[in-house]
Amino acid sequence: MKLDGIQSPAELRKLEVSELPELAAEIRAFLVDVAARKGGHFAPSMGTVELTIALHYVYDTPHDLLVWDVGHQAYAHKLLTGRRDRLHTIRQDDGLSGFLKRAESRYDDFGAGHASTAPSAALGMAEGLALSGKERNVIAVIGDGAMTGGLAFEALNNAGALGSNLLVVLNDNAMSISPNVGAMAHYLTTLATHPFYRKVKSDVHSVITRLPKVGAVAGAFARRLEQGLKGVVVPGALFQALGFTYLGPIDGHELGDLTDVLSRVRDSSMGPVLLHVLTQKGRGYAPAEADPVKFHGVGPFDPVTGAAPPVKASEDGNSATPPLPVPPSYTAAFSNALIALGKRREDLVGITAAMATGTGIDGFAKEFPERSYDVGIAEGHAVTFAAGLATQGLRPVCAIYSTFLQRAYDHVFHDVALQKLPVVFAIDRAGLVGADGPTHHGLFDLAYLRTLPGLVLSAPRDADELADLLETALDQDEAPFAIRYPRGSGPSPRTREPKILPIGSWDVLSERGWDVAFLAVGSMVPVAESVSEQLIAQGLGVSVINARFIKPLDIERLRIVAGKARLVVTLEEGTMRGGFGSAVLEALVEHEIDLSGTILCRGVPDRFITHGSMDKLRGLAGLQPGQVLEAVLERLGRDEDSLRKTPGMRKAQE
Repeated sequence: MKLDGIQSPAELRKLEVSELPELAAEIRAFLVDVAARKGGHFAPSMGTVELTIALHYVYDTPHDLLVWDVGHQAYAHKLLTGRRDRLHTIRQDDGLSGFLKRAESRYDDFGAGHASTAPSAALGMAEGLALSGKERNVIAVIGDGAMTGGLAFEALNNAGALGSNLLVVLNDNAMSISPNVGAMAHYLTTLATHPFYRKVKSDVHSVITRLPKVGAVAGAFARRLEQGLKGVVVPGALFQALGFTYLGPIDGHELGDLTDVLSRVRDSSMGPVLLHVLTQKGRGYAPAEADPVKFHGVGPFDPVTGAAPPVKASEDGNSATPPLPVPPSYTAAFSNALIALGKRREDLVGITAAMATGTGIDGFAKEFPERSYDVGIAEGHAVTFAAGLATQGLRPVCAIYSTFLQRAYDHVFHDVALQKLPVVFAIDRAGLVGADGPTHHGLFDLAYLRTLPGLVLSAPRDADELADLLETALDQDEAPFAIRYPRGSGPSPRTREPKILPIGSWDVLSERGWDVAFLAVGSMVPVAESVSEQLIAQGLGVSVINARFIKPLDIERLRIVAGKARLVVTLEEGTMRGGFGSAVLEALVEHEIDLSGTILCRGVPDRFITHGSMDKLRGLAGLQPGQVLEAVLERLGRDEDSLRKTPGMRKAQE
């Protein structure tokens, strides 16, 4: 086995080029084995095996800098850079990150979980090296899906103007998670299939392979020749116009061609170069080749068939144990509610940013294709596009993951909130998200959205309330309206038709005394209910309020709770810095509300939370029911001790 002898790229470079295809086959077999047992982002990395090998074979990593975009495509990179023995821990508790992470390996030159960042980071590295007088190669690998993001083009524009020594490898598999959309996808397909270009492709390649290793004059001549040829035969010549030498498209699974072209680029002074590489997502594993969307990110599967594990047999071995019924996910609940609204409202429009399946917009798109838009990995554009639709009397619902909406904050502020446009934001994956880790946790939306004047910010406790909030958001046309909800299943399925809620109203779920009052947001409502039962069992009086509106707050309800409760506890699955608890504290001061007791705020602490199981992560955040119970009892005991130390309390006890 070639793979057994490779613990670093230095050992990889000892192989002959003719031996590399065998290594590629071994890597794919290893990836299939790991993914079948543990799951993960599988299909993207299967498509980049040869590209990964070629990059590490030709370039002197880690001396040369290799920047991967997102990291879904970099499992083979992890495997070849000393992490093979731990690859089975990927995305698991205390295991390898599913993305690139600077703290994890000296070969991970830049961490990223959001797309389109690689060209910008690599350009900064290239210019930093130039300013320091250091000679090192810098390579950015970016997927064609990420090329729908504006940040990538901002970097290409800047790199072309600077003339930086930078190689951008465009890994083109015609997909991001789902098939790519938009003019850029069409343009790249045209590049790969244009008959005139294909006719002279070998001639252009011949020119490049004859480039001398040194010589500015010869290099400049070759670049002008190549640019002239491409300008004639390639529609648009977009990358040439941006100041890049464009090479390709070449077969990303032909190791001989890959290593040859990369070697020529490495040894030639060509300025910024874009190498267009065609790959197949899921390459080498038939089920993933047939359904790359399904195998983009998977759980464990049968390595032979690709099917999910069978239902386990019962203890007597005679019959299968039926799976327990699971309520539909919040994403499914949102999708179903949006479709129902779409049937009643012809002004309703659905928008997403390359996450149609992940957000549930795909269901709406099947029902109403003319009123559904996937704008690509361009969250800022999605928001401003929605604002434009709203100016024309339409009611856009913009569905974006919490972590990705962070990328569009200025657009939410400048293009929506400032102009008081009634865009509805459906914010999926709010809170902790598990294995995807810190780049994908949706912990900051409460804090960054509640700063915007006029914006309504809400969080449902179940599928019924999610439908209620959508109905409420579309019933008004005076303000933007955000609805944030977690990944995974809610506590219960839909049980009724949606209703319109008074904006800013909280819901009293139980009122059984006032020793403790919980003000819980969204996913923390079940935690509050669980802890309340344990406190009641200990003889305490407890009330639970569903604080479904974070902005505006229910000030009258807050005034009542503050006047009665011995301890008010705020619970949120988001950062405590600037979140719901902070909003409550600010309101107490602003509205001069006196507390009859004290207040305890519980949320995610002021640090980045790693990846792992949801149980582990909620434990790290101190949000498990047992941890909340312990904190409440500790605070009640501390308050009791404090009272006993006061003269008035001692006199009353006597």
